[in-house]
Amino acid sequence: MDRLTSMSVFAKSVDLGSFSAAAEALSMSPQLVAKHVNQLEQQLGLRLLNRTTRRQSLTDAGRIYYERVRIILAEVEAADSLAAEARAVPRGRLKINVPVTFGIHAFAPKLPDYLARYPEVSVEMTLSNRFVDVVEEGYDAIFRVGELSDSGLIARSLAPYELVVCAAPAYLATHPPINTPMDLQHHECLAFSHPVLRSHWTFEGSDGKVVVPVAGRLMMDSGEALLSIAVAGMGVLLQPMELVRAELVSGRLVALLPEYKIPTRPMHILYSPDRRITPKLRSFIDFAVEQFG
Repeated sequence: MDRLTSMSVFAKSVDLGSFSAAAEALSMSPQLVAKHVNQLEQQLGLRLLNRTTRRQSLTDAGRIYYERVRIILAEVEAADSLAAEARAVPRGRLKINVPVTFGIHAFAPKLPDYLARYPEVSVEMTLSNRFVDVVEEGYDAIFRVGELSDSGLIARSLAPYELVVCAAPAYLATHPPINTPMDLQHHECLAFSHPVLRSHWTFEGSDGKVVVPVAGRLMMDSGEALLSIAVAGMGVLLQPMELVRAELVSGRLVALLPEYKIPTRPMHILYSPDRRITPKLRSFIDFAVEQFG
């Protein structure tokens, strides 16, 4: 006899108080229920139940065994549920939040691939650079650029966020050369209103890290808007590579300080540990790691 089946029959007979009640619930004969319990007792070398014609009761050993059996059966049920979920087709609405520049220039172009792969999933995506509360605002997952605080969220690492400093040829033709990061102090720097980038830009060179105080007449909370200002020749820009790549290729912007490295910023996809990993959420996290990991 299958050991796990016998354990299930034994637990059901204890839960319902008799072999006949267990037999009815399990659609088997009382004789077969008794056979399963007897088989367990023989394998264990212990009496699990005191049985009379009118009633049954657990022995001391049976009570201990019953408690362990309940845990084992619950774990088996949980494992079966996980396996069923893994086989299930992802479906339903997925609510996600993505930083603006990354969302427009990197993630959105990849989103059709995800939707084509999982046609029963719909996506509600918000673009925002603000700090989003995953639980309070009901998000399934969010992307976050920068160092993580101890938020209690589960994080999957993605490829670091690459930044580049650049300017239009028209700007460079009418302003002093930029040979070192410190030269930026004498230039119109287009500030992005983010705590890390608004007043100081960091570089790494052969002599170590250089932190440059920058200033300019213009500060915005939109990288896209700053890009148009930079292309118009109004200043020096520090923004993600995804945003400026096309302008660099076209020559409308020129990358500066190639011998210096701009420290990358970590990026993660996060979700709440309290949120059940449904097929739709698992498929989305796996897709994000596949595309941006």
